[in-house]
Amino acid sequence: MVRKKTRKIMVGNVPVGGDSPITVQSMTNTITKDIDATINQIKELEMAGCHIIRCAITDIEDAKAVREIKKNINIPFIADIQYDYKLAIAAVENGADCLRINPGNIGSVKKVKKIINICKERQIPIRIGVNSGSIKKEYLEKYNGVNADSMVESALEHIRLMEDMGYEELKISLKASSVPLTIETYKKISQIVDYPLHLGVTEAGPVWRGTVKSAVGMGTLLSMGIGDTIRVSLTGNPIEEVKVGREILRSLGLLEEGIEIISCPTCGRTKIQLIKLVEEAERRLKHIKKPLKVAIMGCPVNGPGEAKEADIGIAGGQGEGLIFKKGEVYKKVAEESLLDELIKEIESL
Repeated sequence: MVRKKTRKIMVGNVPVGGDSPITVQSMTNTITKDIDATINQIKELEMAGCHIIRCAITDIEDAKAVREIKKNINIPFIADIQYDYKLAIAAVENGADCLRINPGNIGSVKKVKKIINICKERQIPIRIGVNSGSIKKEYLEKYNGVNADSMVESALEHIRLMEDMGYEELKISLKASSVPLTIETYKKISQIVDYPLHLGVTEAGPVWRGTVKSAVGMGTLLSMGIGDTIRVSLTGNPIEEVKVGREILRSLGLLEEGIEIISCPTCGRTKIQLIKLVEEAERRLKHIKKPLKVAIMGCPVNGPGEAKEADIGIAGGQGEGLIFKKGEVYKKVAEESLLDELIKEIESL
């Protein structure tokens, strides 16, 4: 796939856009001013592979908490602001690496200008977030409701406002809960602007359903070369968002970091507890950052051959199994030692 070339911005020390790797974002569900809880959750998300974190800033205590949070985390911090421009300014003053705002709900142009001024001064980027539920009434009337045209026009109005103020350190999101609308809207905006795009299907739902919607929506766009950073929105533990986001990128060859497990769906030839084995392997391999493809197959008949693109793998048999590398059988081990031996081999690579 050929990725659409966008301009590059810096979110803290993480590049977004241009030829930079596509990043995975998430958002905390703690109360931001509960500093310990927020730091602990961010650290868990860092361990899961989150590249950039966003937190809701709902009052001045949240904004002031940013300073202490930033001292204790290793990934860039985005302050999510609704309505109050003073909170945006306070968040930046306390060390936020980026803002997420909808200029339409900030109020007057004068207030937006004050945000722009401090962001210019401190070289802080802004994500303009337009959702299907936040479109101006005049665009809803002009374009007959919520659709790609009304969403894109809303985004362009905000972009022009900031460009007129001499500010272009932007990334753009246009999220909808409808997958087809999300795809159509991002396709349309990507043909008009070259700002980096933050992808997401908003309010995607509970973990299983939201995973499917996000994978279809973002996967489609990413396969077209559209998108520079992503966030999977799930009603659940934010760690699930990171896991799903990373797997979406990995499945398209867009993330070369960490273990990718490939495994067969089981059949009548399966003689080992493959489901349990795969679950245990996921748990024990999640800390490894090496970009490896690991196969866990249910039988030695097809295992090494079907999974020969894997760097390393195992194929279970009756009481014993095979370890193979690049499709070639490496050694035979007892079934009860199969996973332990596989992990030893992976750690030695």
